[in-house]
Amino acid sequence: MNTKSQDFMPRSAQLGITLLRISLGIMWVAHAQLKLLVFTLPLAAEFFQNHGFPGFLVYPVYILETVGGVMLILGTYGRQVSLALIPILLAAASVHIHNGWVFSNPNGGWEYPAFLLVASASIYLVGDGAWAIRRSNRLLLSF
Repeated sequence: MNTKSQDFMPRSAQLGITLLRISLGIMWVAHAQLKLLVFTLPLAAEFFQNHGFPGFLVYPVYILETVGGVMLILGTYGRQVSLALIPILLAAASVHIHNGWVFSNPNGGWEYPAFLLVASASIYLVGDGAWAIRRSNRLLLSF
């Protein structure tokens, strides 16, 4: 949705998109900080390795989650950021898929990464909402 069409969107819809964008950004920053401050990056790298991913990937993932989350909170290229973060969610879902659907299952379920994936795809499709610093007017993929 480009800026002109977003201007004609009801204000309540713009605010709803903004709420989704900001809460998604907060979630990304929180998960990045969890890796840094609670698990530590070296232990998170070990977790990655134990689940079939190269351990060094924890460092770019941490940076992408932090920077991407802040960009979503500020409303800076929200569409592109949401699309760029989807592979992280696919990997997270793949780690938890064998645990079942519900997060309360041992080692967590896959519904949370799946929900965040849908939220990211939604921001990509509908745009930034209100109070965006730098709107992302174009879809990178056409449907």
